[in-house]
Amino acid sequence: MATSQWMMGKTFDTFAPMGPHVVTADEIADPHALDISLRINGEVLQQSNTRQLIFKIPELVAYLSSVCTLEPGDVVSTGTPAGVGYARNPPRFLQPGDDVVISVEQVGELRNPVIAEAEESN
Repeated sequence: MATSQWMMGKTFDTFAPMGPHVVTADEIADPHALDISLRINGEVLQQSNTRQLIFKIPELVAYLSSVCTLEPGDVVSTGTPAGVGYARNPPRFLQPGDDVVISVEQVGELRNPVIAEAEESN
């Protein structure tokens, strides 16, 4: 929250985990009909479907390619479903030991353990 620009808070090392699967367009019949969810320690905190995207994928790619060069393999990150931790009442933040699982229908699951940030030594 140190800046109004969201990119700053989403581009730190380890802040954009991806995988373990990557699929090509021919593997997904309709990218605008996929259930997505986020669970922390087994509790579903975010759940939606890609049909809820504000802008469809072709629109996003067309717009972005009008302002920057897109190359094969580039990743376009979009928004997130309702339920973001800081916007909850009370706010909920990840803690060391939490188990975070992100699921996308027809793609798979990404599981990440939350670990404590290492202390810097002088």
